[in-house]
Amino acid sequence: MGHINTLSGAGETPGISSPEFWRQKQEWVKTMRLRFSRRPEFPDTHGIVDDEGMLNQEYFQPPKDALPPTERKWGDEEKRRLLEGIEKYGIGHFREISDNLLPDWSGNDLRMKTIRVIGRQNLQLYKDWKGDSEAVQREYERNKDIGLQHGTWKGGALVYDDDGLVLRAIEASNRANPP
Repeated sequence: MGHINTLSGAGETPGISSPEFWRQKQEWVKTMRLRFSRRPEFPDTHGIVDDEGMLNQEYFQPPKDALPPTERKWGDEEKRRLLEGIEKYGIGHFREISDNLLPDWSGNDLRMKTIRVIGRQNLQLYKDWKGDSEAVQREYERNKDIGLQHGTWKGGALVYDDDGLVLRAIEASNRANPP
């Protein structure tokens, strides 16, 4: 960090364990904050740091009138709507399900919920698959059976193994009884 000395005008670079090193580093940080955080053309930035270059912690707090985050709970009604969305839009269309049926839940939230409801961590083989709640339950049971047979049922979902045994079991099961 020899560049600190250039800004402070000091001579020899102190070692990292030296209090002088940390004092110089803090001075450099303050200088950079003043140089780049306060922009004359953006008056809102003037409150980021004080005149000495120290951060104004209040600037980074949420506004007093900010709404607290709403608490969401996943229940039977949300699960029913997710299943409705899987039947109508198909797996992989989580944004549409979110927009039309579960607006408080993001597409990624719904992808994670689908992993649990169908019982498989990797949803790629289900891309665009549509099924009613009974079909989803059958897939869950199929995935659970494969996972228990291969020791890959983890946290309520079938996970793949490094040897490809799970994928082969899924493919064989799909040939025998397509989803």
